Amino acid sequence: MPRLDHLLVGQVAPLGETLSGIAKAPVAGPVRLTATGFEGDAQADSRVHGGLDKAVHHYPYDHYALWRAEVGERPALATPGGFGENLSTQGLDETQVAIGDVFRLGSALIEVSQGRQPCWKLNLRFGVSDMARRVQASGRTGWYYRVLEAGEVAAGDQLELVERRAPEWTIERLWRTLYVDVLDRQELQAMAGLELLPDGWRRYAQRRLATRRVEDWSARLDG
Repeated sequence: MPRLDHLLVGQVAPLGETLSGIAKAPVAGPVRLTATGFEGDAQADSRVHGGLDKAVHHYPYDHYALWRAEVGERPALATPGGFGENLSTQGLDETQVAIGDVFRLGSALIEVSQGRQPCWKLNLRFGVSDMARRVQASGRTGWYYRVLEAGEVAAGDQLELVERRAPEWTIERLWRTLYVDVLDRQELQAMAGLELLPDGWRRYAQRRLATRRVEDWSARLDG
């Protein structure tokens, strides 16, 4: 059972010429976790951030050393919270976590809902013009949870696996289907039928099956 090394929250603040809630800072807790996220945490654009299926963001701290080797020392890589994550752990990554995995964390119950689709604000956050593209290409994306039961969470709590509903659908497999083997019909059909995924993600697969074309990512990745 991985330990929650850091619980992080943040408020909306300037990021370049825009606003963002990506900057998170550790809190000792306990912090109340509701269906829409942690108390004291905020997002600047509720159309694409937050919500029931993106209530909590988890990013493995294991990836930080790999990013420092790739893009150099950056202020956002000095401490956890660089990627806007609420949960920072070690020993758990996208190859192990699957859609529908249910965890007990503190007194809350959370379920893995989707992977993270990086956006252009990462470019500003890290001062690397193609950071969002790098994150997408690497598969080191992190993932989101929906909240099944509200509760209290604090740094030091154990992330206890309670149930696996689709263990074959790891975050890594989902990433590979979306961004690597982008027109693999068999995988797209399986993804389109994965009821645990939010409807928006299933529509990606449905559209590709219908059109045999991949959506344009440039607005999300480049701004």
